[in-house]
Amino acid sequence: MGVVVIVVVAVAVVGGIHGYLWWRLVASPFSSKRIRWIGFGAAVLIVATAMFGLRGAPEALPGPLGTVVSWAGPLWIAVMFYLLLILLVLEPVRLIGRILITRRARAREVPATVGAPTTDASGPSEDQAAQAENWGHNRRVFLARALAVTAGVGALGTVGYGTTEARHVRVKRVPITLPRLDPALSGFRVALLTDIHISATLHRPFVERVVNRVNSLDVDAVAIVGDLVDGTVDELGEDAKALSALHSTHGTYFVTGNHEYYSGAEEWVEYLPTIGVQVLRNRRIEIPGGAGLDLAGVDDVTAARSGVPGHGANLAAALDGRDRDRPVVLLAHQPVQWPEAVDRGVDLQLSGHTHGGQMWPFTYGVRLEQPVVAGRATDGDSQIYVSRGVGYWGPPVRVGAPPEISLIELRSL
Repeated sequence: MGVVVIVVVAVAVVGGIHGYLWWRLVASPFSSKRIRWIGFGAAVLIVATAMFGLRGAPEALPGPLGTVVSWAGPLWIAVMFYLLLILLVLEPVRLIGRILITRRARAREVPATVGAPTTDASGPSEDQAAQAENWGHNRRVFLARALAVTAGVGALGTVGYGTTEARHVRVKRVPITLPRLDPALSGFRVALLTDIHISATLHRPFVERVVNRVNSLDVDAVAIVGDLVDGTVDELGEDAKALSALHSTHGTYFVTGNHEYYSGAEEWVEYLPTIGVQVLRNRRIEIPGGAGLDLAGVDDVTAARSGVPGHGANLAAALDGRDRDRPVVLLAHQPVQWPEAVDRGVDLQLSGHTHGGQMWPFTYGVRLEQPVVAGRATDGDSQIYVSRGVGYWGPPVRVGAPPEISLIELRSL
């Protein structure tokens, strides 16, 4: 019953949004019934394509058609969102414009001259009233079309920019001082990769470019902090195999994110070690050098309720038996797991999940759920760094939240 309610609400919301878009982009600018019906049909087709694309159904379609639908659905969601946002911002402009047009139209209704046909001896003639009304109607249509074009250009321009930005992954250098770090390990570098989201629109060539960029950095370790995939091993295993080419002194490590639990987490946990990626499920390893450094990892916070047997975040188990004189770096997918890390004396937590908001202004919504959206934060002796991530989820678009490979450079005092 709960799923049915969610589906009904989702359909109602999406349908309501598209009804509003149809009204502002088609019905208001055009009085032709034919154009309105064509616009209505296009809206229905777009909604169906978007929902079909987001559900992954394009895999059942032949070749190029499946690819087109895979891209069209998520892209339209982004266009829809920015159309809605811009049109809502323009509503006050529309209201003020219509008020001014109505006043100007009334001012054009000049009192009738002697002998002219009138409906009221002291009022305007029928012709003059009709002309004034026609003048007002034309101006209102022009205003509606101008605002529709403005919204369309703004939304398409924003999404076009965001689509390009989503593929432009840059390296962000993040120096972090750990007071307890032995000087012998000062300069230890971790390439933090998170939220790659290998999927129907992010395949092996993209992963290979990321791998090549990481390899050029000559790092000591690679940390993949969850949401690696949106699909099963059978669907995406070959794409993920590109990770086997990652090079670092101490290896590549992975912890689960919430999307792994939608994608067959058990299979991925078994598969990743076969391509050279070690999975840290509520455990830690020791990095040698000087007094040493601990690298720990925990399951995602959603793992316990995922239904996957034996999965669930257990930081106590990950830290059990550690030497408290050694600093510990924790890999945990979600920033919301940081408060427990602070309580247990973790020196640094590396996280992702938020995408930095991915598309402005979602940044503000993420702040309601997570203590840190992006960047570094401190709480006493504990620190956290939240990466904006490498890939994207849903719309292949990033606006105001550029993707990053985070190069964490640990330093001693």
